[in-house]
Amino acid sequence: MLVQERSTPKSPKTQIRTLPTLHSHRFSESKSLDFSTWLSENMYKVVTVLLLIVSVAVLFFLRNVGDSAALLCFQSKTAALEKIQFPKVDWNSIASIPASSSLYPEFRSEQWIVVSVSTYPSDSLRKLVKMKGWQVLAIGNSLTPSDWALKGAIFLSLEEQSKLGFRVIEFLPYDSFVRKTVGYLFAIQHGAKKIFDVDDRGEVIDGDLGKHFDVELVGEGARQEIILQYSHENPNRTVVNPYIHFGQRSVWPRGLPLENVGEIAHEEFYTEVFGGKQFIQQGISNGLPDVDSVFYFTRKSGLEAFDIRFDERAPKVALPQGMMVPINSFNTLYHTSAFWALMLPVSISTMASDILRGYWGQRLLWEIGGYVVVYPPTVHRYDRIEAYPFSEERDLHVNVGRLVNFLNSWRSGKHRLFEKILELSFVMAEEGFWTEKDVKFTAAWLQDLIAVGYQQPRLMSLELDRPRATIGHGDRKEFVPQKLPSIHLGVEETGTVSYEIGNLIRWRKYFGNVVLIMFCNGPVERTALEWRLLYGRIFKTVIILSETKNLDLVVEEGRLDHAYKYLPKIFDTYSGAEGFLFLQDNTILNYWNLLQADKSKLWITNKVPKSWTTVSVESSDWFTKQSNMVKKIVSMMPVHFQVSHKQSVANEQSLTICNSEVFYVPRRFVADFLDLLGLVGDLEIHHKVAIPLFFTAMDSVQNFDPVLNTMSYREKAPATNSSTIYSVHVPAVHPWNVSSEQDFIKLVRIMAEGDPLLAELV
Repeated sequence: MLVQERSTPKSPKTQIRTLPTLHSHRFSESKSLDFSTWLSENMYKVVTVLLLIVSVAVLFFLRNVGDSAALLCFQSKTAALEKIQFPKVDWNSIASIPASSSLYPEFRSEQWIVVSVSTYPSDSLRKLVKMKGWQVLAIGNSLTPSDWALKGAIFLSLEEQSKLGFRVIEFLPYDSFVRKTVGYLFAIQHGAKKIFDVDDRGEVIDGDLGKHFDVELVGEGARQEIILQYSHENPNRTVVNPYIHFGQRSVWPRGLPLENVGEIAHEEFYTEVFGGKQFIQQGISNGLPDVDSVFYFTRKSGLEAFDIRFDERAPKVALPQGMMVPINSFNTLYHTSAFWALMLPVSISTMASDILRGYWGQRLLWEIGGYVVVYPPTVHRYDRIEAYPFSEERDLHVNVGRLVNFLNSWRSGKHRLFEKILELSFVMAEEGFWTEKDVKFTAAWLQDLIAVGYQQPRLMSLELDRPRATIGHGDRKEFVPQKLPSIHLGVEETGTVSYEIGNLIRWRKYFGNVVLIMFCNGPVERTALEWRLLYGRIFKTVIILSETKNLDLVVEEGRLDHAYKYLPKIFDTYSGAEGFLFLQDNTILNYWNLLQADKSKLWITNKVPKSWTTVSVESSDWFTKQSNMVKKIVSMMPVHFQVSHKQSVANEQSLTICNSEVFYVPRRFVADFLDLLGLVGDLEIHHKVAIPLFFTAMDSVQNFDPVLNTMSYREKAPATNSSTIYSVHVPAVHPWNVSSEQDFIKLVRIMAEGDPLLAELV
């Protein structure tokens, strides 16, 4: 048998001493006792004792005086005795372990949920039991209540686990979740084809795993599709933070090397891979994602529970060979071809076990042509406001970066998968990633897999050793992740404030009580959050109006031709704001050039010729109708409005038009704005006509703040956005088209000349 037990010393049996026989010469004459006679008869004893004393003295001298050569020679012989032994396994003579030894010998199911339980059933676990087509298997430990029970779940107590006959049991700690290893074997023994590895605080979103994961890889229910994949262009990039792809760039998963935490840029481009071999599928968790103790203890303010959300619309993404991602035991689906990768190491700290398993398994997965895919939010995990100590992750923060590099460089000449697995476990022990205990544990695990009927997958050629294909322009696929709100950054800033931070503080102080009202003419699905990210850093809040309402993105419905009629509701909602800035999405605001403006005055583009124009009312029927409505409103105006307006109008046969791409209404003019809107009533006066009418009525044009007079303005938009029409030195730029995430990225990069901190957003 491969896994040899260290022989336990037997208790010494009581020995009965045999009394000597009394011979007749017992009382014969005694010998002489002089010293010379004694010394001659005991010389060999004296010499032996003296040699022992000298040996001890020499060894003591070497250790304390420093004869390093002699001492290292001695120690090397001792180390040779402690060298890790490579297990010997006869793969062809492993006896099967029948299911008859369990409580459910005839039960079979293809889809299993394996969970470790230390307390009574949670609400999340009760919901897992109700999932159609999935069998929950709860694995107990020494902390589990003795009367644990849940209808619909199979529960394996410590006693029942010990009866299953698995070799791995003798290596498992009694009080740890790594006892799930028994559960994996039990599930495989009872017909498992898919195993969902989860904890008891995970609640599957919408109660349907098939809605999120690729549960079927072959057959009628399989999704034969092409999957987005991280680019392999940079061979030195060996690990990624998947949370960036799903909208949370400032969150990092447990198991990500801390030296990689600062890498927050999104992908320049992706490639694609055919689906069907995503044998390990890692889900993202909303609420409390899988984060390490460093994040948990440094990104929390008070006792508020984390409720972090990821982009559920982001596409799943695959990892090419040579690139890895942290994999956990909280929310991961394993297909039968990767069941061997479920083994949880036992000689390392608890919270490092599943992470090291994940990296170890990913490297071996490449040997059979498989890969890992990360999926949008699949479960919601609730933060119980209790974190495990940093010491439980000690093997992560010390070794994980080195482990990733080691695994990428490791090669094996073995010709069967299980032989490669055992070899890698052995070498990892030699490198100090875990101990000899896990080498023996691996051997026991692999034998148990064979014993329960598991067939090891066939090997395939390793892509890492082949020249990488050149990524052509047509092979590059773009996806720009959303930048979701990072509500978890409750950390005090320390140290000196840089020049850029100082500018941001000044801008925020100036506009911090100003509401930005933005009208989006284009699609908001991929731009609304970006606009909030860009301008939300500066203004009190960003209100977005669009032709189409979107509750998920908090976009209000509104028509541009009557946009001014939606402003009173916003004025009322933000009654404490000192002003309201209106902006269309075809105009870019260089907020750093607006600090000289007077926030108590009206701002508008009355000195920008192509934005503010005067037309003859006779030039079209539309102008005539609009002019008639203006005259009607003016006739009803109180004296102060009417006088102010008529001073700015050339004659009654002309009509003032303002495209109203950007304007500002301070708090002191809100009441006047509402009074004028009341005069409009049900009249269908257009936004382009109403805004200049209101502004000239509220105040004399000579009193308007001139801050917008120098904006860059072109009447017609070019075919594509160009840096030639953008200037960092003007207050605003028109026109500029933003209809996709990529357009937004280009905009932010060019605006970064005026606000360098924007470079960190992309």
